Amino acid sequence: MFEANVVAVKRPTYMMAWAARWQGSKRVIARTLPDYSTYKKAPTDDGALAKELHDLLDEADVVIAHNADFDVKKANARFLANALPPPSPYKTFCTLKLARRAFKFDSNKLDSLGGYLGVGRKVKHTGINLWLGCMDGDPASWATMKKYNKQDVVLLERVFEKLRGYATNFPDANMWSGANCCPVCQSGHIQHRGYNVSRAGRKQRFQCRDCGNWFSLGKAMKA
Repeated sequence: MFEANVVAVKRPTYMMAWAARWQGSKRVIARTLPDYSTYKKAPTDDGALAKELHDLLDEADVVIAHNADFDVKKANARFLANALPPPSPYKTFCTLKLARRAFKFDSNKLDSLGGYLGVGRKVKHTGINLWLGCMDGDPASWATMKKYNKQDVVLLERVFEKLRGYATNFPDANMWSGANCCPVCQSGHIQHRGYNVSRAGRKQRFQCRDCGNWFSLGKAMKA
């Protein structure tokens, strides 16, 4: 109902599909409602779909998404509707917010960023008719939806890898790994490049030679 003069709502929102990939894995996990045994009898029952996503988030430490606030809140709404408890706490990082904060692109849409950065584009489809086709149970529409979602995950990761050198607010991955590596990409290929100075003192400053991110390690030292 965002920015629309809705006359009536036929039924509340339900989850149709999702896709994700673990860092370092080549396999994209993509699910749609027809993947579950409940679909034929209850095509809008997203309980099993939501539960599998819930289990995935419950295991994650950091979740990267484009427009993360929208995705996380929509998922939380379906978890609540399906009587699922909150997943264990995880950090989120939004590539859309990073694009807006650090750059001035012509467009911050994922498809536009992929094209601008030369890392790919979204799967072309028929627009709203794809969603309507899925709601009508069209197998071809569901196949396209899964293909579309898989490519979104691949494209998101590629765009993030291009932008991450500017991700100064990325959750410090060293908190989980216990390593003294790049806090964004966990590369050990880092170089000491002077000091960050503040009222608390000064800390050694490093730059990752793989992703380009600047960061500090160690405790602040006062003169």
